[in-house]
Amino acid sequence: MHEVREFIVAEEDAGARCDVYLAGLIPEISRSQIQRLIRSGLVTTGGRVVRKPGEAVVSGDCLRVEIEREELRATPEALPLEIIYEDDDLVVVNKPAGMVVHVGAGVRSGTLVNALLHHIRTLSKVSGELRPGIVHRLDRLTSGLVVVAKNDFTHRALASQFKGREVRKTYLVLVHGRVAQDAGEISKPVGRDPVRRTRMKVGGIRPREALTRYRVQRRFPHFTLLEAAPRTGRTHQIRVHFASLGHPIVGDTLYGAPGKLCFGGRELPTLTRTFLHAATLEFRHPTKGEIIEVRAPLPVELDEFAKHLAQADW
Repeated sequence: MHEVREFIVAEEDAGARCDVYLAGLIPEISRSQIQRLIRSGLVTTGGRVVRKPGEAVVSGDCLRVEIEREELRATPEALPLEIIYEDDDLVVVNKPAGMVVHVGAGVRSGTLVNALLHHIRTLSKVSGELRPGIVHRLDRLTSGLVVVAKNDFTHRALASQFKGREVRKTYLVLVHGRVAQDAGEISKPVGRDPVRRTRMKVGGIRPREALTRYRVQRRFPHFTLLEAAPRTGRTHQIRVHFASLGHPIVGDTLYGAPGKLCFGGRELPTLTRTFLHAATLEFRHPTKGEIIEVRAPLPVELDEFAKHLAQADW
C-alpha cells in the first residue's frame, strides 16, 4: 500500500534535523526507517530530493514523504471481552493491561478491535477499517474503561464530547515518592520527544496544552496513590505530567520508573505493567440524553500490589 504524507514546517520547528522532525510527526515509523526513506530519495521538498537525514528543515517548506506500507486488516477474534455497559448505540468495556486497542504497525491481532468485531460485530466506521468503533484509546499497559460506538452518529457525538472536554475521566495511579500537596493540578504542554519517538515530553515537538488535576487517595512509605483527572487528552499525558514532577508511575520504565524496587537492602516485587487504571468514565448518552457513569474496579494485580505495600515491613 502506497501512502503520501505532506507536512508544512512551522516556524518553531525550523532548524530541526529532517529525520527527527519527521519521526515526531509519523510516530508509527521509527527514526531509522525515516532515515532509509530519505536515503532512498522518498522525501522531497519543493520538488527537490532531501539527500541527508541531518539536513535542517526550513520554515514554510512542504515536506513530501512517500511511504510503502503493508496492507493491514482487522478481523474478528474470539478474545475475552469484559463489557461494563451496553445498549443499541454503544458499549463500554474494561480493557486489560497488555491489550493494544487497535491493529497497527507491528500489531496484527490480539487487539481490542479484534475482540469487538467478534463480540459486537456492528461498529461505527468513522475511524476507518482498522479502528471501527474506536472513539478514544488507552495505552497498551494501561487498564480500564473504553467507550466504543456502534454507529456513526454515536461516534461523532461522543467524539464531539471528548473534543469539548465534556467527558469526565478519572484514573487511579500509584507514583514513586511523596507528592507534597493533597490536591493540585499540572498544567504543562506535551509534545513528541524529538530523540525517542516512542515517548512524549513536556515541551517537545509541536507541544499542545495539557492539564491534569489530581488528589491523593493514600500515602505509603516511598509511594503515593492518587486519583488523576485529565482535562485534556494528550498522548501519555498522565505519565508525562507525573514524571515531570519527579514522580514517575510505578512500572512505567519508559518515563523513569525503576525496573526493581529496593528499600532497606531488600528487593520488593514490582509490576510488569504501569499502575495506571481508567477507573471511571462519565458522558452524556448521544441519543437518550442522560448521563452515563461507569466504573471499573482496580485489577487484581494492582490491588494486590497496593496491599503488599500496606503490609510491607519498611
